[in-house]
Amino acid sequence: MTIYLSGEIETVEPPVNLDEMTPRQIVAELDKYVVGQKEAKRAVAIALRNRIRRQKLNDEMAEEVAPKNIIMIGSTGVGKTEIARRLAKLTNSPFLKVEASKFTEVGYVGRDVESMIRDLTEIAVEMVRMEKVVDVEEKAENGAQEKILDLLLPPLQSPPGDGTAGAGNEISERFQRTREKLRQQLLEGKLDDRIVEIEVRDRSFPSFEIITNSGVEEMDINVKEMLPGLFGSRTKKRTMNVSEAIEYLIQEEESKLIDMDQVARESVERVEESGIIFLDEIDKIAGRESGHGPDVSREGVQRDILPIVEGTTVNTKYGMIRTDHVLFIAAGAFHVSKPSDLIPELQGRFPIRVELKSLSEADFIRILTEPKNALIKQYMALMETEGVNLEFSEEAIKQIAHYAALVNEANEDIGARRLHTIMEALLDEISFEGPDLVEKRQVIDATYVHRMLAEIVRDQDLSRYIL
Repeated sequence: MTIYLSGEIETVEPPVNLDEMTPRQIVAELDKYVVGQKEAKRAVAIALRNRIRRQKLNDEMAEEVAPKNIIMIGSTGVGKTEIARRLAKLTNSPFLKVEASKFTEVGYVGRDVESMIRDLTEIAVEMVRMEKVVDVEEKAENGAQEKILDLLLPPLQSPPGDGTAGAGNEISERFQRTREKLRQQLLEGKLDDRIVEIEVRDRSFPSFEIITNSGVEEMDINVKEMLPGLFGSRTKKRTMNVSEAIEYLIQEEESKLIDMDQVARESVERVEESGIIFLDEIDKIAGRESGHGPDVSREGVQRDILPIVEGTTVNTKYGMIRTDHVLFIAAGAFHVSKPSDLIPELQGRFPIRVELKSLSEADFIRILTEPKNALIKQYMALMETEGVNLEFSEEAIKQIAHYAALVNEANEDIGARRLHTIMEALLDEISFEGPDLVEKRQVIDATYVHRMLAEIVRDQDLSRYIL
């Protein structure tokens, strides 16, 4: 039996109305992308539903309801990050993944814990800005087209003709007809290679990094804002073809049409009400002070993170951000340490704990075929761009899953990420020969899988091939 999977990774679906989604429906949405891990999905579904419930309370009660933060316990590659990321996409929430081990205690050289809120705010600003771009896109394109037409056919500067109304009207009509012909050619792409000269903003002001006692921060030095009397509106002329010019002018028109003050206000509100921060590798900072070595700052980092999770106010260039209702999802393998090694105050701020199970061979089969972005679908779509049609037999998929589970068992268990390395080794020949293949239909059966992978799996030095 041969399975032919569609190369389409995503299909357009009607937007989801979150207010009406039950936890069961939220889990069903997550099932489209993540295999198994029912407990973790239930936990994030309940946390999301509680957030929706909170928004329906009166202001006084809503202020008192704290987010139900989650700790996910599980080895790498079992779906911790993917569950959190898909949850954020489902809710259209600002989402930031950050590794807790990258932070250091205040006083050490490293990242300041407050930078995670600043980074999340930047993400929210870009999200809101892109939503506004959709609203003004048509108007911006029309404005850019008019500017290009003005460059190709400058407007009439003086009253045309010999002073008589008839002659003036005739020349104006001729001008309009010519302009409309140019507009049509512009829309059809016939003028894309025409060279024009436009004025662009001079963005040559430098950006500096400064080191403070809070860590390394980037500071944009805008001399024009600091010394408004010294500089006018600095522009320079640049020559480019029409296709490049219209792209630049569309961006300029969009920036004029979008009210960035409003974007900043909406972004701050979105971060405060629906922001999600995924704190990965939380187990790496678990542990109490031992008085020497790298452990000295572990408890310090935890104590620095604590106010952010508890609820504090962080200063950003878009305004003050309250973190009281930001949802924090922490994750770690906890092979060496355990959640109880975290300081008690931080443990108390993560009331929900879920353990993610290691992936089995059956899980690998489902991961390869079921999700909307399944790995086999991705490779089929990639090869289809070369005109190569890949087909996978049912037995081949079982063999791929078997080898992935075998290598995970014999070596470091890296979960579903093992499938990526296995698939790369499996399709190495086809990927390399793809453009030159005469036979464009390639069937991947169990024999082919065994030929490509058996020797690698048998080899003792697997890291040379797989890791």
